[in-house]
Amino acid sequence: MRQFLVVYRRSVGRLLACEDLGTDRAAALAQRFERERREKDDPDIEVILFSAPSEAALMRTHARYFRTEEQLRNDLRASSSN
Repeated sequence: MRQFLVVYRRSVGRLLACEDLGTDRAAALAQRFERERREKDDPDIEVILFSAPSEAALMRTHARYFRTEEQLRNDLRASSSN
């Protein structure tokens, strides 16, 4: 599985970074912890490490990190009308 480092600003629902870190989980965790240290003074920043077979799969399983607020609202409207 590939390791993806995602950095997300919660208050505005904005993806700040999505990095493919390869398949070495230990190295990816080290990079995650380093990024968390850099972002520690901003509680609005979320740093996540995901495992997925591909970026496309990650975007399907964790769409909220990759879609705009408007897209998410439209999805919600569409699902509630069915």
